[in-house]
Amino acid sequence: MTETGTDEGAIRILVVDDQFLVRGGLVALLRAAPGMEVVGEAADGAEAVALAAKTHPDVILMDIRMPGMSGIEATERILAAACDPPPRILVLTTFDLDEYVYGALRAGASGFLLKDAGPERLLAAVTAVHGGDALFAPVVTRRLVEAFTRTARTPRPPTGLDALTTREVEVLKLVARGMTNAEAADRLFISEATVKTHLNRTMTKLGLASRAQVVVVAYETGLVTPGSA
Repeated sequence: MTETGTDEGAIRILVVDDQFLVRGGLVALLRAAPGMEVVGEAADGAEAVALAAKTHPDVILMDIRMPGMSGIEATERILAAACDPPPRILVLTTFDLDEYVYGALRAGASGFLLKDAGPERLLAAVTAVHGGDALFAPVVTRRLVEAFTRTARTPRPPTGLDALTTREVEVLKLVARGMTNAEAADRLFISEATVKTHLNRTMTKLGLASRAQVVVVAYETGLVTPGSA
């Protein structure tokens, strides 16, 4: 189901959840919020892929556990086919340590949100993800990644890391440990804009689509290890 209304300058959102009541509640909340426009709602992954291609949303609220195509597969397909800039995908989950969420972050999701989060947190998350603001999820993402990399057998070979400059590696490590751009800038005695530039170059060199993927790669390659300072 798509929406035809246009709200100039509003954040365009696609809501994906197989539970009608949950999806309906999210849609109602977002429609009532200033500066946000629901451009569509989908009940499964396949419908989400089709609607994302048709409506070109800025942000997608993506349920993970759905019958048929999962939120992980839908995330991969949507980002693979997306035009530039790609939509920001905010994963919705019932559990904060969910292996499916980890898979979604690897697939390129920008972050995740618990389904029982209050309205204010949901709206703040949508706004933050849309703006590329890392203040909302880095620490939570770090905890999630650490929980699953603790049981990993061996780090993956650091493919592509040798293409990074010394400063880019420094920025990558700080971001992977949950620091915001401002905190990393303060640690390295450089500007926040410079940190963002290094991070963007790192993502381009490694073929990554989101900050969350940067965190995952840093842990999976052994560049950063759980509990490291």
